[in-house]
Amino acid sequence: MTSDLQPPAVEQEPKRASKAILQSEIHEGLEVLHRGIGGLFISGLSAGLDLGFSLLLMAVMWTQANSRLPEPIVNLLVANMYAVGFIFVVIGRSELFTEQTTLAVLPVLNGSASVASLLRLWIVVYFANLIGAAGFARLITFVGPAMGNISPETFGVLAHRVIDHGDTALFFSALLAGWLMGLLSWLVAAGRDTISQIVIVWLITTAIGFAGLHHVVAGSIEIFAGMFAHQGVSLSEVVRVIIFTTLGNIVGGTVFVAVIKFGHAKPTAGNEDLT
Repeated sequence: MTSDLQPPAVEQEPKRASKAILQSEIHEGLEVLHRGIGGLFISGLSAGLDLGFSLLLMAVMWTQANSRLPEPIVNLLVANMYAVGFIFVVIGRSELFTEQTTLAVLPVLNGSASVASLLRLWIVVYFANLIGAAGFARLITFVGPAMGNISPETFGVLAHRVIDHGDTALFFSALLAGWLMGLLSWLVAAGRDTISQIVIVWLITTAIGFAGLHHVVAGSIEIFAGMFAHQGVSLSEVVRVIIFTTLGNIVGGTVFVAVIKFGHAKPTAGNEDLT
C-alpha cells in the first residue's frame, strides 16, 4: 500500500534544495564582505581586465565574419565570444560587480551583515572593475589594429550598439541583464562541477550578448574602446550609459533575484538559521 505521506515529502525536495543554495550563497557572500579593501580591489581589477577578453574576441569575430556571413549568424557568433570573458571571471572567482548585486545582498537580508559593509564592497569592486575595463580597452584599441586582426571601425560598431539607446531603454535593458547575472550566481552555486558551471555561465552570458542587454562592466569596455579608437563616442555618452546601466543592473540583481530568492528559500520559524 502506498503511503499517503509520500507526495508531500517529495514536494519538499525543491524547497530543501533552494535552502541549501541560499545557505551556500550567504556563506560565500559573507566571505566576500569580510575581505580587506586591498584584496577586493585587486580581485575587482582582475575581473575588469579579464572581462576585456570578451571584447577582444568579439571584435576579431566581427572584423573577420561581418562581410562574409549573414548578420544573424554573425550576431550569434559574436554573442558566443561575449561569454568567454565571463567564464574567465566567474569560474576564476574574481569579484564582478553584477554578481555582488545578488550575492552580497543575501547576508544583509539575512541580518548577518550591514548595509554599510555592502556599500563598501560595491564601491570598491565597482570602481576596480571600471578601472580594469578602461585599461584593457585602451590596450586592445592599440594592439588589435596594430596586429591587423581588428579594424578600428569595429570598435565603433560595437560601442554604438551599446550607446545608441534612450535612458529608459538603457535602464530596463540593464535591469534584465542584472536579473540574468543574479540568476547566474544562483545557478552556479547549484552546479555540481566545473563543467556544469561553465555551461551555465556560457548559456546566460551568451543570452545577454545575443539580446544586446546592457551589462555595466562589459558594456563599459566596449564604449571605452569606441572612445579610445576615436569612433564618435564622447565622454558624456560614456558617463550617461554607465549611470543608467549601473542603476538597472543593481535593481535587476537585488530586487528580482536576491529579494525574491531569499523570500522563497529562507527558513520558516523553527527551522535552521542560515548564518
